[in-house]
Amino acid sequence: MLEIDEQTQTIGGVRLQTLQRSYAQILAGDDPWFPLGKFMHQYFGAYRDYRSDLLRDPIEVPEDKTAEQWRWAVWIAASADYLCRSRGGECPAWALDDRFKLAEPWYYAEIEGPEEEAELREETPPEFARRNIYCEAEPYRNKYEFQGRRSA
Repeated sequence: MLEIDEQTQTIGGVRLQTLQRSYAQILAGDDPWFPLGKFMHQYFGAYRDYRSDLLRDPIEVPEDKTAEQWRWAVWIAASADYLCRSRGGECPAWALDDRFKLAEPWYYAEIEGPEEEAELREETPPEFARRNIYCEAEPYRNKYEFQGRRSA
């Protein structure tokens, strides 16, 4: 296993796409799924041996955050919790901070009525639901497992 250069957050010259880095890119204006997609590629693919390193560092939420920036901060905290629990890892303390909860429910998918709202509430993983985010049952499906490949 290669060692991480802690100063540059690289492995063999490749920069880690941590959740912290992903959130910083969202704050900078990137479409959230571009940095999160890069994160997923490393988490489920080539850098799965470094999963705890990809989740470890706390995100830096600005005091003057917008509602959208806050929703993504809460999504990322829920993601760290969800990924750790689904993979049997220990969740970093920053992601369990009680402040990472939305005051109003956020339905990630567009809903067209009470039936769809109820369905999302029922299928959303608890790591998201307790933070008032409602999404699909498997928000982090990955191509490695989907195509029959095995990831650790």
